[in-house]
Amino acid sequence: MKVKEIVNLTDAELDNKLRELKTELFNLRFRHASGQLENPMSINLVKKDIARVNTVIRERQLKA
Repeated sequence: MKVKEIVNLTDAELDNKLRELKTELFNLRFRHASGQLENPMSINLVKKDIARVNTVIRERQLKA
């Protein structure tokens, strides 16, 4: 997910997106542990997306 896309989301959408990404990360880790994950780099991509969303949320908190 691009930063520009994340910045355009509302606060509620950011919370939902964060929740979705954390669920996806859990599922990817579970699949990786069971040996069913084809691309282990997808875990890193999801972690980076989580960090981007958290950064935008924090920036908005500091502005308020």
